[in-house]
Amino acid sequence: MVRLSDLGPALAENLLRLPMPQFEGTPFVRPRPLAECRVAIVSTAGLHRREDTTFRPGSGDYRIIPGDVAADDLVMSHISVNFDRSGFAADANLVFPIDLLRTMQVSGEIASVAAWHYAFMGASDPSTMAESGAEVGRLLKKDNVDLALLVPV
Repeated sequence: MVRLSDLGPALAENLLRLPMPQFEGTPFVRPRPLAECRVAIVSTAGLHRREDTTFRPGSGDYRIIPGDVAADDLVMSHISVNFDRSGFAADANLVFPIDLLRTMQVSGEIASVAAWHYAFMGASDPSTMAESGAEVGRLLKKDNVDLALLVPV
């Protein structure tokens, strides 16, 4: 991940000018204990299964990843030149920690791993993901997910 301070001044200044969403307030939600939570992964690493369609540059859609996927069945089509893919090549769990969630389920740290997980293309304008993001929210709710592990890339 590139830090803002690592970028040239013109690019850093341009990124700081991007519009940020404004929220009226912060809703108070008392979370369930982690040991009672069903957990899903939402990644922006441009991940998909080998047989799925690759992400296009600037894509605002998402891919559904089954909960029983083997980490080495995942492909990354993230296109940012600022992203080093060597960590993913060595261990897909760096950007999609499915094996860790399974271990946490077996040990009782979480109640269950969700049936479905979701991946977006992180090198896209976030405004193109609004509709897809809302849809994924509905899908997470339908799967009775209590907690989404957001893995930004």
